[in-house]
Amino acid sequence: MALFGTIVDALAIILGSIIGLFWRNINENMKSTILQALSITVLVIGIDMALEANNILIVVVASLALGSMLGEKWDIEDKMNHFGIWLETKTGASEGGAAAAFVTATLVYVVGAVSIIGALDSGLRNDHTVLLTKALIDGVLAIFLTSTMGIGIMFSAISVFLFQGAIALSASQINRFIQPDLMDDIIIAITGTGGIMIIAIGIRLIGLMNIRVANMLPAILFAVLFVVIQYYWETISLFFVQMF
Repeated sequence: MALFGTIVDALAIILGSIIGLFWRNINENMKSTILQALSITVLVIGIDMALEANNILIVVVASLALGSMLGEKWDIEDKMNHFGIWLETKTGASEGGAAAAFVTATLVYVVGAVSIIGALDSGLRNDHTVLLTKALIDGVLAIFLTSTMGIGIMFSAISVFLFQGAIALSASQINRFIQPDLMDDIIIAITGTGGIMIIAIGIRLIGLMNIRVANMLPAILFAVLFVVIQYYWETISLFFVQMF
């Protein structure tokens, strides 16, 4: 079952959020310290991911620049915020931060190599080990995030299910079109690009800058595009040489 790991991950976030909703007797200093600790952890994860990029200048920087331009044009962050506000209204949530919590949690859970690699493993090899490990981490993280940021964290389970589920279901077809070494390069590029965005999320969580990270998400598409062009560059060059 290709969706098994994704379903467990989404349920872990929901369960962790429910626990977090009832675990409200934490004083403000402790909540602040927990959030700061989580923010620093996210920063470290992002740095570790970013350092894995082979060609950070071309792939990562160029992808982020072009992806951010496209994201701003599409206004992804505002659309995600509006969706979070709609969910908040429909559920009758009284907390004003549900939309921001939804956006932050969605980015933390979805943007990253673990999410993509885990979904690919589920779809290609029916191996859910990575996603089950991720589910354990996400569930624990959801407890603390919900206790500090509110019910919006629970809604991010929807994004996780849709994103990872789509990758897992389509992964069985990927190996028909993409060679294994090209797939490795794509994953590395996504890891590096996603790492920069994870760093931005950490900075946002700490409160240093309100970075519109969601508008950077198209950078992942450009990272994949650049890797594919680089991989087939010799063939593309030869084609143009023969034409002219």
